[in-house]
Amino acid sequence: MAVIAYIVNTVANLYVFVIFAMVIFSWLINFNVINRHNQFVDMVWRTLISLTEPLLRPIRRMLPNMGGLDISPIVLLILIKAVQYGLNYYVFNPALRAGL
Repeated sequence: MAVIAYIVNTVANLYVFVIFAMVIFSWLINFNVINRHNQFVDMVWRTLISLTEPLLRPIRRMLPNMGGLDISPIVLLILIKAVQYGLNYYVFNPALRAGL
């Protein structure tokens, strides 16, 4: 059970890193610091979008339009951390104490 807990927590933490990278890349692209015409930048951007959009799109549909402000990554980060905490506290911790 400890291995499963480690894998779940590692995947959740890696996904949080991907969300932060996507937010920073979007800022850099929007402020013209980096250019999407660069093949490497475009490849990284498309990879980040393909990893994050499946979870961000439903959140964006539920949130009201806030002009140019997109808070869906913040909501997703809160949800990921809440699920991670719930799994650790209510599933993994009791299982590890029971010796599973």
